[in-house]
Parts: sequence; C-alpha cells; structure tokens
Amino acid sequence: MTTTEYPITIDVGDATVSGDFADPAGAFAVLVVAHGAGAGKDHPFLLGFTRALNALDVATLRFNFPYREAGKKFPDRPPAAIAAWRAAMDVAASRSAGRPVWAAGKSFGGRMASMAVADGMPAAGLVYLGYPLHPPGKPEKIRDEHLYGLTLPMLFLQGTRDTFATPELLEAVAGRIGPSATVEWREGGDHSFAVAGAKLSAEAAGASLAATVAEFLKTRS
Repeated sequence: MTTTEYPITIDVGDATVSGDFADPAGAFAVLVVAHGAGAGKDHPFLLGFTRALNALDVATLRFNFPYREAGKKFPDRPPAAIAAWRAAMDVAASRSAGRPVWAAGKSFGGRMASMAVADGMPAAGLVYLGYPLHPPGKPEKIRDEHLYGLTLPMLFLQGTRDTFATPELLEAVAGRIGPSATVEWREGGDHSFAVAGAKLSAEAAGASLAATVAEFLKTRS
C-alpha cells in the first residue's frame, strides 16, 4: 500500500522551499532526503527511494534546496545549503514524535548534509547516496576534510563505476573515519547507480537501495 505524501513548506531564512513528508504507520525512524546538484526532490530516483523506504516502515521528508526552488541551475553555496538542511531537519524533528531523525542525500545533497552535521546540525546519522568524494577524473581534489570529525553512524552507498569516488580512495577515507563509517558497494553502478546492460529505470535504481538503508537505520537507531 502506498503511503500518502503531504506537501509541506519549509522556511529558510526569508525564503521558503517545498518538501514532501510521508509517515507510514509504525515507522521507526525519519529520513530527511536531499537531491543532487542537477535534479530536484521529485526526481524519479528519489521518488523510488523514499517510497520504497515508506514500505519498509521509514518516514521520509524530501525537500528542495533554495536554488532549485527558485528555478536556478547552479547549486547553492554551502552556507545556504546548510541553512536549508537545518530548516528541513527542524521540521522533521517537529514531526518525529521522538523517533530518530537521519539525514541522507544524493551526491551534492549528501555532502551538504555532512557539512551541516560538521557545523553542528543534530542528526542520528548520515546516509550518502553516491558521495562526491572528488570531481570526475580529479582524485587529487578530494573533499574529505570535514568527515574526520564526525562520529555518528555513516553509510556510504556507492557504485563501483562511480567516477566521483574511486573505490580505493573511498575505502581509505572510510578507514580513516573509523568504525562509524560503513561502505556498501553496488557492483557495476555509476554515479546514478545505473548498471551497464541492465534496463533499470531511475525509480527502480533508487528503490533498490532502500532495503540496505532501512536495515542500517534499524540496527543503529
């Protein structure tokens, strides 16, 4: 049975962004989910991911960053993205009824979540759906400094063909973070978790990650 999604408005400073909240009966945790740099909250990948999580008893809140809400293409700078993250987490906490509230994001959305937590934003843990550890083809430009001070549970879900994070580098980063970091690989997956030769829609690709995430939340909440 599909869980009803309720549109909500989130105040971010003097502006507002839109979100969608779904709270299935018996949900044991709330996962706030941010989109990647090139797509908004209603991208089929995120729809498939959150709706599959709802079926596994996880409440979800998807939201737009301010630039996306304004119809702009260039992502927000970290201060604006972090402000949006804080506002979305506050809304989720107000609806959580005491359940743990986690932060998750596709690529840019996940990196901004980790920066928000490093900046003091409370969260039960972090879930990265394709962490952009470095620009494609530029492993020397690694984006990892802020991760090493984080001690909360972190799940890195990554495709083995993801050009934004070579396996060796990501495994090394997770090792330096310590036991709070878990890496789960999707064999053959690219940055969007598409597998060459497999006819998998973006919605199905997102949904395919839900069971792993739900289990991670359940065992660490």
